Amino acid sequence: MISLRKVNKRPIGIDLFAGAGGLSLGFEQAGFDIAAAIEIDPVHCATHEYNFPNTAIICASVTDVTGDEIRRRAGLQGSDIDVVFGGPPCQGFSMIGKRTLDDPRNSLVFHFVRIIRELKPKYCVFENVKGLTLGLHSKFLNELIEELQKADYKVHLPYRVLNAADIGVPQDRRRLFLLAARTDMCLPVYPEPNRPKTTVWDAIGDLPDADKFDALNYQDSISTRWTSRSLYAKQLREMQIDPTDFSYTRDFDRNILSSSLRTKHTELSKQRFLNTKAGETEAISRFHKLAPLGVCNTLRAGTDSARGAFTSPRPIHPYLPRVITVREAARLHSYPDWFRFHATKWHGFRQVGNSVPPLLGRAVAAEIMKALHVRPKKPTTVIGLGDVKLLTFDMHTASRYFDVRSDVIAQRLRKPLRRKSSYNDKDALWLIP
Repeated sequence: MISLRKVNKRPIGIDLFAGAGGLSLGFEQAGFDIAAAIEIDPVHCATHEYNFPNTAIICASVTDVTGDEIRRRAGLQGSDIDVVFGGPPCQGFSMIGKRTLDDPRNSLVFHFVRIIRELKPKYCVFENVKGLTLGLHSKFLNELIEELQKADYKVHLPYRVLNAADIGVPQDRRRLFLLAARTDMCLPVYPEPNRPKTTVWDAIGDLPDADKFDALNYQDSISTRWTSRSLYAKQLREMQIDPTDFSYTRDFDRNILSSSLRTKHTELSKQRFLNTKAGETEAISRFHKLAPLGVCNTLRAGTDSARGAFTSPRPIHPYLPRVITVREAARLHSYPDWFRFHATKWHGFRQVGNSVPPLLGRAVAAEIMKALHVRPKKPTTVIGLGDVKLLTFDMHTASRYFDVRSDVIAQRLRKPLRRKSSYNDKDALWLIP
């Protein structure tokens, strides 16, 4: 692994609950090098490694990781870490006891604070659901603030709920952010609305219709050519420079339509989708039909097998009689086209829906960069993406790859993946029918 941070001398960031890498990408785009990413789900770890091949991926729960191990795995011994960020899942908000942080279900937040204590970064960013600010749940948030203050961090209060739609993401998505600084550092501010509104059609209007490609019934990508017209789409295809994006350029083919496995619908469902007005909910499926000149409703991840393996409702395309593809969801989440997700729709939508939109993460990270008094620069280094096989791993394969137990995450039965040598796109992922 090449240590790009030693070459480019960029500020160092660590992602504690990385998922597929939405916050990792946002902080990279703001000018940080993501030295390490911690994630418990081996399938998500594999996707993160594909997109961030120069980041040390630690496939483990934060409850089992120490600050010293993170430093060792990332090669950061003796280094001052600039920022640690993450959004720990908050599973329980029991208000029976005196302290909600002592509830075992909230142990991930407890360990978030522990790792902050051990790593002593200059800044930390806590991200979570906006519900933490409401009613009795705010008690939990106040306890977190007290623990950070005991760890010698000052917190910028009041905390803020930020809407990704105000930052140029074509999605109504509100998330809580809490910014804190080590007592010897100045506090960053929360980002203000800084981009014009981006519409659904700005985001996905240029993408080819996946239903026109028979191959996308059993593989998630195809080589084709298309024209992008909106500034948003051109920037996500890296056809036009985004002056606020300081991420590493990835080596990828702009004519590959990836993460676009088709969804089959009955003719009756298709007719219901067509008859539903844009911006309204289809009565039977309860799917929301996207309004082309509006923003997308909040994209959600669904649940794992332990909680029923439910697939979250996927929006209906504004004009086509089908739900959107993973790539279309990724565009609505502000992911660039080089960023790829697991080849199955179930994992792919989970990875999008669970993540922070990179543009929103970038806006927050940019304020940390300002507080550091660092002027970010676009690196000249071009990064090659990882092995495409990483995007095909099931839980058992991913667990073996990262040498962890396969039962850390509830599993769901799904079709295995294979390659088909007759297809000439070397990056295509194939499904066994």
